[in-house]
Amino acid sequence: MKNWKRIFKMAVLVSVLSLILPVCPGGAKNAAAEKYPIKPIEFIVPWGPGGGADQTARSAAPYAEKVLGVSLPVINVSGATGVTGMNKLLAAPNDGHSIMVYTGDTVALLATPKPPYKIEELAAIARMIKAPSFLFVKNDGKYKNWDDFAKQAKANPGKVKVGITGQGSPDDMTVQFLTSKGIPLQGVPFPNPSERYVSVIGGHVDALYEQAGDVRQYIEGKQMFPIIVFDEKRFEAFKDVPCSKELNLEIYLPQTRSIMVKAGTDPAKIKMLADAFKQAFENPNYQKWLERQYGAKDSYLGPEDTLKSMLQDIVEMKALLNK
Repeated sequence: MKNWKRIFKMAVLVSVLSLILPVCPGGAKNAAAEKYPIKPIEFIVPWGPGGGADQTARSAAPYAEKVLGVSLPVINVSGATGVTGMNKLLAAPNDGHSIMVYTGDTVALLATPKPPYKIEELAAIARMIKAPSFLFVKNDGKYKNWDDFAKQAKANPGKVKVGITGQGSPDDMTVQFLTSKGIPLQGVPFPNPSERYVSVIGGHVDALYEQAGDVRQYIEGKQMFPIIVFDEKRFEAFKDVPCSKELNLEIYLPQTRSIMVKAGTDPAKIKMLADAFKQAFENPNYQKWLERQYGAKDSYLGPEDTLKSMLQDIVEMKALLNK
């Protein structure tokens, strides 16, 4: 009789445990971590096709896919200096199945008086490229160099136009800075990269604020050329082009493009994504693309350093705006 009671109690205990264990938080978390990723990871580009952000995503995705074992379909969602794409990311679950290319243009909005989002809403995966910015003019146009351009701007206040990505962007900040230094310019936003690139070739604007790699085909095709690089030294590939520092125009806002995910994503998933994009960055084919983009050799940063760099950029841009 005693043995029978003991067997009965053990059977009841096993039944109870079988009901409890499947819903145990630790068990569920481990199961989720083991299965991630379980479907394609949506790769949001908050700009139109063909631009630097789009190229960054499409150049890195194939190599990250091999590590993660799922596809990373690129989805272009342009508008509002990257905020439209940002909203798509923030509306998605924080399960690691949606990521985004985060450019310096959208980071700059956090330096404005009324930022449309908070950095705390995002978590960093990696910085994939950093490159200096230039002003480009039409090859057969009226400007032969920076002096010609600055002279024309001073003679026609506010009438010399510059193609930019959007209001509040580093492009816009640079135009405002130059205006404050007695070179009055008018920024004209073009959220679609291809439209922005051809705006200067077609004569719709006088100059284009851009990175050299994004318009390489137009430079090599003799359709546009740089007249100034916003950096502390001249750029090796364009030795005859003056840098802003030597012109006493001390503004340096290099373009950065990083990979971000929604805040609250499991750290284990963030690490998997970070490892995948680090391997993508180190891939020889990605390195060749980075070189063609005139990207800096120290472009890559891991999650923690990417966030630190962004916070520093925001501080510097706020100081610039206050100036």
